[in-house]
Amino acid sequence: MEHRFTSITVKDTRELGKQLAGVLCGGDVVALIGDLGAGKTAFAQGVGEGLAIVGPMTSPTFTLIHEYTGQANGTEIRLIHMDLYRLQHPEEAEVIGIEDSFVEEAICLIEWPKIAEDYLPDDRLIVEIQGSGEMPREIIVYSNDSGWEQRLNLLANNRRLS
Repeated sequence: MEHRFTSITVKDTRELGKQLAGVLCGGDVVALIGDLGAGKTAFAQGVGEGLAIVGPMTSPTFTLIHEYTGQANGTEIRLIHMDLYRLQHPEEAEVIGIEDSFVEEAICLIEWPKIAEDYLPDDRLIVEIQGSGEMPREIIVYSNDSGWEQRLNLLANNRRLS
């Protein structure tokens, strides 16, 4: 099952991330796919806003992992934001402890997840952002796991992009 959304502005991309945060819960892993400049970090910032993250969220391109504390459904949650762009080999994902982040008290957002595909859980959510520059974006949200179907339908039915 997949849902497609159109984003005209960075604000739209952040808003969709914020709305997605409303259906996320501990243990969720979200793979963010898209070219450089597609809006992966903007989407992640929207998720952070939706999880009541205080303070700026920046891309962890050079540090690989940033961790924040927020709220999901009234419960304190860790948001772990990874950017694996700089990894050269899949084994590096294991070295940085990627699998240690897949825990019930955390939500993981992973930019450039392909290099770590063998380490990612099968039930992850995939957010693919197509487009870059000043062009509108098509954001495709899907999972191969049927457990996401109800939550994705809720997201699609509640979508409010400006």
